[in-house]
Amino acid sequence: MRKALVGLSTLALLLGGCASNPADLDVSGTWINQAAINAAAKGGPLREALQTYGPNLEWEVNTKASQARYYNGFEVAEGKLLSGKPGAWSVDFYGSSATELKRQGKQLLQVANDNEPEQLFARAKDPAPEGAPLGANFERTLYAAYMGGDWKITDGTGDGATVQFQADGKVAGLPGVDRYSLCLAGDCASMSGGYDSIWLQLNGQGNPWIFARKGKQLEIFQAVNTAQTDEVPSFTPGPRQWLLEKK
Repeated sequence: MRKALVGLSTLALLLGGCASNPADLDVSGTWINQAAINAAAKGGPLREALQTYGPNLEWEVNTKASQARYYNGFEVAEGKLLSGKPGAWSVDFYGSSATELKRQGKQLLQVANDNEPEQLFARAKDPAPEGAPLGANFERTLYAAYMGGDWKITDGTGDGATVQFQADGKVAGLPGVDRYSLCLAGDCASMSGGYDSIWLQLNGQGNPWIFARKGKQLEIFQAVNTAQTDEVPSFTPGPRQWLLEKK
């Protein structure tokens, strides 16, 4: 009888070891679209990578409050989180079709529906400071992967200088610029047509610019507005201001 009890105890331990760890099914926290970042980091057009693996860039899921929010580059949408099967949740966006979220290993899977394709998200390795707005984790990680490192100005004002684009949006070494912001989606994208655009500023004052990334080369052009004064701005590349090469 004692041997049988020992056997049952051993079996229970084995079965317990095979059971899923609840942490493996937890969807709480902040998740970023790492696939889009990885694609952009290869050095091609930014918006092409975002459109291929987006459109959503960051999720914030709070299971205790039954809330979930996502950021798509220009707006934040908030919905009510409803529990489904273990590790699966449904997000109701008040009138829109529900979005299903579930764990897939270490990733968060947004299940494809009639409105959006399947998308995968991962936890940010270098989280934004506490209190940062939704989307900050994605932007910091993207900026580090896409713009990080040392760049040398090989043509343009400041020729020969080393430029650094920081993950927090600061710029060092680019004449007349102390901060930057990449256009991810929304009005800035529609106004620049099929071109990538970047906002460059100094002491709080700035303008949009057009840029083109080709591997280790980064070209920044003046943004020329071809629209009439009473029309929505429409920017195209003008004279090239800088050519930078990644060291």
